[in-house]
Amino acid sequence: MEKEVAIVGIGWEGFQPTSSHYSYKEMIYQAAKKAYHDANVDPRKDIQSFVTVAEDFIEGTSIFDEYTPDQLGAALKPMHTITGDGLHGLITAYLMIRSGICQIAAVEAHSKASNVKTLPHITHYALDPFLNRPFEFHPDFIAGLEMTRFLHESRLTAEDCALVVQKNRRNALDNPFAPYGCDYHLSEIQDSNPVAYPLLESHIAQPADGAIVIVLAKGEIAASLSKKPVWINGVGWCNDAYNLEYRDWGDLPYVTQAAQMAYRQANIQTPAKKVNFAEIDDLYAYRELMSLPALGLIPKSELSDAIRSGKLCPQGDLPVNISGGSLGMGNLLEANGCARLIEAVLQLRGEAGKSQIVNPHIGLVQSWRGIPTTSTAVVILAAS
Repeated sequence: MEKEVAIVGIGWEGFQPTSSHYSYKEMIYQAAKKAYHDANVDPRKDIQSFVTVAEDFIEGTSIFDEYTPDQLGAALKPMHTITGDGLHGLITAYLMIRSGICQIAAVEAHSKASNVKTLPHITHYALDPFLNRPFEFHPDFIAGLEMTRFLHESRLTAEDCALVVQKNRRNALDNPFAPYGCDYHLSEIQDSNPVAYPLLESHIAQPADGAIVIVLAKGEIAASLSKKPVWINGVGWCNDAYNLEYRDWGDLPYVTQAAQMAYRQANIQTPAKKVNFAEIDDLYAYRELMSLPALGLIPKSELSDAIRSGKLCPQGDLPVNISGGSLGMGNLLEANGCARLIEAVLQLRGEAGKSQIVNPHIGLVQSWRGIPTTSTAVVILAAS
């Protein structure tokens, strides 16, 4: 079994609220072209397998991976779809390389959210058809319930969640690819309209269009292709209860299990000491705070102090979502995890520009599939 796998190329396009000037195929092509140039590979000669991450309901097309080979340079080559988050697709390619199926693989994830007129309806359709869907509530109601329980158990306040919004939207100002950067006053965040109390409009990441392509290679090939390969030291994934009635509303045990799986593989016993920065889910502001203790990075009792003291800011002891997260970069649907991964790769290469932190060695990336799922993935990355 191949022991080492690295990310050798990244490319992206878009990251904007709308992209009416080009199709999803053109957007993916632009991202792929950049990724292959970064990795110094020819997709027709060098890449043996391709993974596309997409949801047929969102794309409006069945068996969507039939529509991605052309723009990826993958015609007549192995290609399959992962209907999950982008990190699930990355982990799939990673496992194919480790198992010897291929030596170089490419992963594609994208969002054309601006094409979807009724995105909440699609999310609503994912609810249990007998027990939940007949109530006809908006899917964000589930997030409101979870936020209520989490704030009660953690003794945090809505102001703590507003501080997450403020931090991530400010971080996005230093990210040239983030469309939602803003220097919000706390009062502006707290005065936004309620969606499902205590959840406010300002707490929710807004949709964005974008495409991401990532190239992975096995150890010795990675070292020859890239001067700065970023090594995948550990991966983990987990799904919890599908039914709303059977899940834990105050904690994220599925995030904990996925993180522990990744830590074991990366040989990390004390993540709070080893991880230099984290790019994690913040589709809803409270989820960033909820995920940190589940990942073993900050105890629940210290969350309020962490967000209020600046510990989670780029200059803090544990920078979280330096990129701006989904709140700053937008909700890229299936590409959210890959968007977080792009920032982590740039940080570990020392190529993050104004967002660059000092000498990072280990980065953690975590994603969540979104309402109503309990599906998550965690990846541990290391600099060369």
